[in-house]
Amino acid sequence: MASMAVQLLGYFLGLLGFVGTVAATLLPHWRSMAYVGSNIITATSYMKGLWMECVWHSTGIYQCELHRSLLALPPDLQAARALMVLSCVTSSLAALVSAMGMKCTRFARGSATKTALALSGGICFLCAGLLCLVTVSWTTNDVILDFYDPYLHNGMKYEIGLAVYVGYASACLSLTGGLVLCWNSGGTMSSRNSRPMLRNQPSSPPPVFSTIYPPAPPYKPSEALKDNRVPSSLSISSSGYRLNDYV
Repeated sequence: MASMAVQLLGYFLGLLGFVGTVAATLLPHWRSMAYVGSNIITATSYMKGLWMECVWHSTGIYQCELHRSLLALPPDLQAARALMVLSCVTSSLAALVSAMGMKCTRFARGSATKTALALSGGICFLCAGLLCLVTVSWTTNDVILDFYDPYLHNGMKYEIGLAVYVGYASACLSLTGGLVLCWNSGGTMSSRNSRPMLRNQPSSPPPVFSTIYPPAPPYKPSEALKDNRVPSSLSISSSGYRLNDYV
């Protein structure tokens, strides 16, 4: 029961990381307008995401515009898109494989494949968490470098948005869930391999030959069989019958 509870904990942590990764990928709050120097405007707020740019007005109205061309985007934004999409795909695959490898499911119950599936799901969660962590760390580094660039105008500077923090939390959840699943599955496989394979061995030593059986009869030499041999043709001819008496 304890092993099953640990598996469920790791699975739900990875599942939360998957949901957070999808939310961070779709949200437009990756970069928010920085109000520094003379750029103090409180009526509107500008945000940039992986798929769109939005403007928020103080009246509560959002105006968003999708990125029309993929090739016109900067290389860092294209790489961030690819990494986050790959992280989402890997997380979904990890959730599916881990669900089949859980002890509480009926798939491949009682088979060693179940533990291997749970271990594979944990590794996929680790890969998804690393991909998300690399993306948000890269974006954070770019935002900080641009913010402290003295040659960049204040109206072009942005701060770290909410989606980046969601990505950090999602990456931590995915990594934690993957580690828990790998640790649990690795311990199960090691304990299974350490058991002695005694199925093909007899449970008790073979019984000693009992001495109550009678011994085998002694071998009779050829001399003892002299009186039991079949009479030959010479002995038949000498028994009183002659062929010349009938010719």
